[in-house]
Formats: sequence, structure tokens, C-alpha cells
Amino acid sequence: MRKAKPKKRVILPDPVYGDVKVSKFVNHLMYDGKKSISYEIFYKALEIVKTKMASEEKDSLQIWKEALDKITPQVEVKSRRIGGATFQVPTEIRPDRKESVSMKNMIIFARKRGGKTMADKLAAEIMDAYNEQGGAFKRKEDMHRMAEANRAFAHFRF
Repeated sequence: MRKAKPKKRVILPDPVYGDVKVSKFVNHLMYDGKKSISYEIFYKALEIVKTKMASEEKDSLQIWKEALDKITPQVEVKSRRIGGATFQVPTEIRPDRKESVSMKNMIIFARKRGGKTMADKLAAEIMDAYNEQGGAFKRKEDMHRMAEANRAFAHFRF
């Protein structure tokens, strides 16, 4: 490479929980630079999770973190052309990309859901992910299944 790699930007922790992971999630959730609205949606979703999952001994932030862990994929397939044929090569995912992919999947499937507000949809997706069901969890399972099916091409790893 000719140019040096750009420096990683420092993401400040969120104002309520003081957690960088929450800030990253809110940044993914944000549309058109409306970060305050994004924070409102996220905190409202956590409130909904707290009321609906009152039987759990964990707080809503802990439930959200566990839900993210449960929908985090370990491997993915990447297309690679070798001798005129395209192979789906399974590769492990870098830790920062794992986090990003899981957050994006949760938000994408929350947006696709039926529900009144985005906070309701997001809360429902968080609870489903925590219970190992729902769209985001299914996406992770599909990614793992694809990687397992194409394990024979793992020697093409790059």
C-alpha cells in the first residue's frame, strides 16, 4: 500500500450508561445525523425490554449485550475467483467486524418488523435475539450454515 492506514476514530461513551458499545449501536441506528433521536429510540427500547422482561434478574443493558452476543457470527463466506470459477470461501471475522455485523443485523431486522414505533420494533428484536429466535439470529445461523457447507473450499483462504 502506498498510503498509511487511516487512524481509528475514538468513539466517546454514551451519556447514560457510559458505554462505548451503546454509542456504536446508536451510530448504526442513526439516520441523517439525528443522533439525539437515535439515543431516544435506543433508551426507550431498553425501557420496554425492562418492563416486558421483568422476570429476568439482569438489567436491560445486560440483556441487550447478551442478545448481541447471541447474534454475533463467527464465520462468513467471501466470494473468491479462482481459474474462472467463483468459490464461496469461509473465513473468520475480525472482532471489530463481528460487532458491527451483529449490530447492523439487529437494526435491519428491527426495521423490517411490524410494530408501532421503532423503539417497539427494536425492543422486540432484542428480546427475540436474547431468546435465540427472530430474524437476526436466523441470519447468523444461515451464515454459519453457508460456511459449513463450503468448508471444502477453506484452503482457498486469503
